[in-house]
Amino acid sequence: MCGICGIFLLKTGANADRELLQRMNRTMVHRGPDDEGYYVAGSVGLAMRRLSIIDLTTGKQPICNEDESLWIVFNGEIYNYPELREDLIARGHTFKTRSDTEVIVHLYEELGERCVEPLNGMFSFAIWDNANRKLFLARDRLGIKPLFYSFIPGKALYFGSEIKAILKAPVPRNPDYQGLYDYLSLMYIPTPATAFESVKKLPPGHVLSCDAHGINIRKFWDVPLPALGDENSSNKDYEEEVLHLIQTAIKRQMISDVPIGALLSGGLDSTTVAAVMSRKLGMPLHTFTIGFDRKSYDESQEARLVAQTLGTDHLEQIVHPGMIESIPELLTFFDEPFADYSAIPTFLVSRLAAQHVKVVLTGDGGDEVFAGYPTHVAYRVSRLFRIIPRWVRNGIITPAVMALPTSLERISFDYKAKRFVTGAELSLEQGHYWWKVIFNEEEKRSLCSPGFLENGFRDSFHSFETHFEACRHAHPLNRLLYVDTKTFLLDDNLAKVDRMTMANSLEARVPLLDHEIVERVALMPPHVKSRGLQTKRLLRRAVRKLLPPEIRKGKKKGFTPPLPFWIQKELRGFLEDLFSEKRLAQCGMLDRKECRRILHEHLTGKKDNNRQIWTIVALICWLEKYA
Repeated sequence: MCGICGIFLLKTGANADRELLQRMNRTMVHRGPDDEGYYVAGSVGLAMRRLSIIDLTTGKQPICNEDESLWIVFNGEIYNYPELREDLIARGHTFKTRSDTEVIVHLYEELGERCVEPLNGMFSFAIWDNANRKLFLARDRLGIKPLFYSFIPGKALYFGSEIKAILKAPVPRNPDYQGLYDYLSLMYIPTPATAFESVKKLPPGHVLSCDAHGINIRKFWDVPLPALGDENSSNKDYEEEVLHLIQTAIKRQMISDVPIGALLSGGLDSTTVAAVMSRKLGMPLHTFTIGFDRKSYDESQEARLVAQTLGTDHLEQIVHPGMIESIPELLTFFDEPFADYSAIPTFLVSRLAAQHVKVVLTGDGGDEVFAGYPTHVAYRVSRLFRIIPRWVRNGIITPAVMALPTSLERISFDYKAKRFVTGAELSLEQGHYWWKVIFNEEEKRSLCSPGFLENGFRDSFHSFETHFEACRHAHPLNRLLYVDTKTFLLDDNLAKVDRMTMANSLEARVPLLDHEIVERVALMPPHVKSRGLQTKRLLRRAVRKLLPPEIRKGKKKGFTPPLPFWIQKELRGFLEDLFSEKRLAQCGMLDRKECRRILHEHLTGKKDNNRQIWTIVALICWLEKYA
């Protein structure tokens, strides 16, 4: 695991600036505090920061092939590298290290740009192909590892694991206004955009090649979705197959030359991972969790039960806002506005874990693979709701629901009920998007300043619409899972886990996103994954012999802090200062009166605006730093 960055100058005779490369690389010391490495030759420069996990002594980067015509910098882990290495040795390749990085170089010799196809792992890497004067970039299938780039036609390509590295290069810093507009609806900026017009995310499952003629981006993988009615519907034991796939993936991802542990929320996904790890480790597993002082948000008791059942070496910490030295500083790890406030506890549990291990396995991705979100059930309930006569729906039910008193508890009944009735009349696509939206189009017209709105924007639903269109042939549930994988999982959940663990020099692995699991479950019948009101039906049944019933049948919570209460108390002073007339006026993008109304409404208990408030907070912090 590490951070990578690089330069490729397109003009004949141009020489890459080593000092610039060093400045880019040193913005990511947190990603790799153990070592740094450079390759600079003519117009190209590659650099990396290393967090040593495998082959601690000889695995330094950049790494080359036998004749030094290929050079690589690599971020991630290739879990099947021992098998690939044996095959390459049998084919006559000579290895200088035991690292997984060197395997990729030799695969490129054999397969060229198809070298990504045999890889099982999480990765982003860059290969300089000197013979063909070409730079080749690749990102793993699900986007577990980040990779950003900036291409200036006719001049240069810059890339990095984080945006901050690229911003050290001479690239334009103009904001991407459409990206910022979409952020206000989604609390993240959807791929391939970033907050900067000149910087892009390489989409997951894609490769990029760059030579003197320009760049070419190509998809090498996607989630396989059968057409509606063509799903695998045999009577075979899906549960046994899924359990075998999970056990295989976890065993494969436990490879490490340093201490390893697990983040344990107490929910089904992380508990499944910890249970399998405990059985395979042969010694007490290190597990880490955090808790909160409000019951509806706290899973520490469930995590403690799991730890006792599995016999793990368990550490937990109760979180409060005072444990964060600087919220704006924490948000800068994303380099663009990012408003999923579960980043706070993710940062803190990562800091706790990093004091004891260098690698953790997590349960991330289970909801998108196994249908774990309430929205994966809501589309079926909305169809039943629309059977009720319209006059009853609109004249009785909806007014009654909207009159429910506001609760600040975690995913409260009034929140779910209000969200449901306001979106129940929408199409499958629009309804699913509605559950995700922070500010809708009408609300953004009130929130944004007239000057900002003059830029003109397309509806932010477009970022979902393109993915829905790509899977229009599939079953409704599979379409929802596909879109969640391309949006929330990618740009929110995986981005959060990567930045917050790497901020603490901790490697996080996500075995439930092993692409063999993703591919196989995607082809299974939808009713096996979710039926009636039950989420994760397949996973719950597959692991029923491994987990306590309280966990297997429990409801989803996760590392979500009681922010609605913190806003009213511990964070009130910070927010009143941030929402001051002066600071809002300086940011220029938002309507000051509307922002203060939203905050006042929450502080007085009239409405739970915690997600809207945090979306504004992250934007202001980014604008103050970059714009």
